[in-house]
Amino acid sequence: MRRLVVGLCAVLCVIIGAPVIAPSAEAVVEPWFGNAVGNATQVVSVVGVGHSTAKIDVYQRTAAGWEPVAAGIPAHVGSGGITPQSREGVPTTPMGVYTLDSAFGTAPNPGGGLPYVQVGSDHWWDSDSNSPTYNTMQVCKKAQCPFNTAVSENLNIPQYRHAVVIGVNKARVPGASSAYFFHTTDGGPTAGCVAIDDATLVKIIGWLRPGAVMAIAK
Repeated sequence: MRRLVVGLCAVLCVIIGAPVIAPSAEAVVEPWFGNAVGNATQVVSVVGVGHSTAKIDVYQRTAAGWEPVAAGIPAHVGSGGITPQSREGVPTTPMGVYTLDSAFGTAPNPGGGLPYVQVGSDHWWDSDSNSPTYNTMQVCKKAQCPFNTAVSENLNIPQYRHAVVIGVNKARVPGASSAYFFHTTDGGPTAGCVAIDDATLVKIIGWLRPGAVMAIAK
């Protein structure tokens, strides 16, 4: 298991191009997210360092404990900052621990362990609070979509060259927020998502497996 983690670190450290650290001789005993991530063995940690900027560290749980795979990756978060809760239409990134269940992008599948959908102009993320498919991906022609496209997101944009769905409001409570992704940065704050450079994101997507989570804090 430790050999696997070292190998993963070698791949990420070479290609990420951000400050990184290799696993030390001793595992990290207690990262800040501690026991909040349940049985997860892969964690993408997002900690705010400014109003709309953050630092990402990537961790793998081994038999010895938590070990860092990569660290110090610069990220952008919501223009409204990181807050305890989120709601529809407010550009903040919610604190908490969220699943990373699937990925998508305008680019072909880069590989990895998560289900991936290559999206085009007919792919949408339904953010219409009155829609029965609220907070899900839908495929339809704009004029034929059964939800309000004016408040939803067309996924065929440069920022979604690659993206991982962050499991915010998985219960799909109307108005409790939608469309949170870990996606390619455009160099500025987001509407609530977490964004990093595309090359680094591709490597993380290739590393992620089912059961991975993202932990977000100020």
